[in-house]
Amino acid sequence: MRLCILGSLNKVGNLCSELYSQVRFVIFFMKDIEIRRAKPEDVETLFQLIRALADYAKLAHQVTGTAALLHEHLFGAHPCIEALLADHQGKSIGFALFFTNYSTFLTKPGIYLEDLFVMPEYRSKGIGKAILSALARLALERNCGRLEWSVLDWNEPAIAFYQRMGATVLPDWRTCRVTGDAIAQLGNSSLGSSLGI
Repeated sequence: MRLCILGSLNKVGNLCSELYSQVRFVIFFMKDIEIRRAKPEDVETLFQLIRALADYAKLAHQVTGTAALLHEHLFGAHPCIEALLADHQGKSIGFALFFTNYSTFLTKPGIYLEDLFVMPEYRSKGIGKAILSALARLALERNCGRLEWSVLDWNEPAIAFYQRMGATVLPDWRTCRVTGDAIAQLGNSSLGSSLGI
């Protein structure tokens, strides 16, 4: 029995030593991470990260936008989105793109996180958590009632990560979307025009 315990303690010791090395690496690595607001000169890099996200999500065929439109929506006359970048040693390796939404039940603004992405080679180092923490701080500063986002149902690693961060995955809500010709058809319906809108 004693040998088994010593053997187990050796395994625990080895595991602790390995974890300590990993934690030291993450702490050292995180000292080199900066979470910052995107600037106009970052748009091309941000658009490349969006393309990397689309590749990861197997949705590259759905990327039809341009860096010019992204620039307009971030920094034009009527900005409708915001972005944070995660930089490591001067290189942008992750981002969050978000906008203000509103809760009628809470009668408070909120932040809707459209996209959160960290390059695969930089994952499991606390960067995603750092980005979410920065967004949560921003939500608190703005007196928001919610910080919310969607996640693909097949993306189990992301779902588990979000739940560890304290998020609740809402099983009884579904996303509704109207795009392309359907928007035009809906917009041209007689009801909207009869209301004077």
